[in-house]
Amino acid sequence: MTLSREQNTFMAGVVLAGGLATRMGGGDKTQKVIGNRKILDIVIERISPQVSELALNTNNDPSHYSELGLPLLSDAFEERYGPLAGILAGMDWAHHQGFGLVVTIAGDTPFFPDDLVFRLLTQHLESNARIILAATRDQETDRLYRHPTFGLWSVDLRHDLRENLKKGVRKIVQWADQHNAEIVEFPTGKMDPFFNINTPSDLVEAEKMMRYCK
Repeated sequence: MTLSREQNTFMAGVVLAGGLATRMGGGDKTQKVIGNRKILDIVIERISPQVSELALNTNNDPSHYSELGLPLLSDAFEERYGPLAGILAGMDWAHHQGFGLVVTIAGDTPFFPDDLVFRLLTQHLESNARIILAATRDQETDRLYRHPTFGLWSVDLRHDLRENLKKGVRKIVQWADQHNAEIVEFPTGKMDPFFNINTPSDLVEAEKMMRYCK
């Protein structure tokens, strides 16, 4: 099936911003500033044209995001189970909105591809795989790296994911591989599009990359 760039916009998207940011010293790292803009604002601007509805998964103070006008989704469990719990929250929300698929995006990764959803959905339509993950290849080692917070998920897997979380599964790839997750490999070029900001030094590097992008 051939997919037009316009068709991929009928898609639910969820920004994952529910982490503790311990390596950044705590708080919400998506509120940090690069290029005179909050990281989260950059992420939202980048994903919004790629989806028809967007929500934010966060466990932080809701007042921090009131100006965004987005649905706010807390993790599906009170315990901090990591990004898999945020993915489940996104799947539950997308199901209630009438979507069969949802794409997740990491809130600390401001340079991800502007054709992310298009390429993930194209792979889904070609293979009918229920989970598609983004990946890049290290140009020096030829090693393939998956970026599991950037994925397309069939929402009918939400019950299975909920049970796996209850059983102690915490790693995204551990659960995704149970369902034969496929990948879409994205080019890196001069800059890793999935560079994520975890530490103060990453913040400095992202500031340099932001200038490069201009």
